[in-house]
Amino acid sequence: MFEQILVPTDGSECATSAVGYAEDLASHYDATVHVLSVLDSRSAENAPEQEQSGSRAEAIVDEAGAEVSEADLPVERAVRSGVPYRVILEYVSDADIDIVVMGTHGRTGVERYLLGSVTEKVLRRSDVPVLTVRDTADGSVHYPYESVLIPTDGSAAAEAAADVGLDVAGRYGSRLNVVSIVDAFSMGLDVRSELMTDALEEAAEEAVDSIADRADDSVAGVETAVGYGRPYKKLRRYIEDNDVDLVVMGTHGRTGLERYLLGSVTEKIVRTSPVPVLTIRSVDTDAD
Repeated sequence: MFEQILVPTDGSECATSAVGYAEDLASHYDATVHVLSVLDSRSAENAPEQEQSGSRAEAIVDEAGAEVSEADLPVERAVRSGVPYRVILEYVSDADIDIVVMGTHGRTGVERYLLGSVTEKVLRRSDVPVLTVRDTADGSVHYPYESVLIPTDGSAAAEAAADVGLDVAGRYGSRLNVVSIVDAFSMGLDVRSELMTDALEEAAEEAVDSIADRADDSVAGVETAVGYGRPYKKLRRYIEDNDVDLVVMGTHGRTGLERYLLGSVTEKIVRTSPVPVLTIRSVDTDAD
């Protein structure tokens, strides 16, 4: 599934952390790691400054590439110039990349929020899965993945994410968690209506079971759950209470948000999750 892995880096702590995740993923998939640094062409720099920035980018790529090589993994190094998110997406296409591994923020000062960042733009538009990694204060990591969570609402995006999540869980021999959260309040429904509540719960259970039934013996067990409440809050709590190492989810569900993550459950999870989040955009989504 993942033969070519791209990790863009600007040398920040978060990007450096992402290199380790890309390396671990490559070791499980026998993949090649592509290390890319992008010089932002929009920056107004004179010739000496451009040369200095280019040298710094080369050094960043060489350092990250050396780390990957030390793990006996094939590596490709590249430095490009342009608008960062566009260059990354172009590289994905040109090099037949299967997955992008990125830190949630870099040297732009966009700490907690993805909005306006390179990562958020790549998440919106990427045709391949994107694994986002947050830098942790204590330097802890969550790989290799012992527990993988697949949230689902039964949408096409959730099903597309399930394909990837099942493959990763099988490759790592992880425990698989499949969860659906019924957000009755957002639909303007009276949760006291037993008939409607039963219908929503039944649909959620069907969505969960359809994924759980596809798991094979390569995973270390399957756990399913259906709950009620605000999805991103319930998912955050589930992640923390069940020692989840990786969340795999679609970039949009039944909200009609299509290419945009803004305001979606996925965006909120990517922003706040204490563990990496692997997002997958369903193939029928417009990505202009």
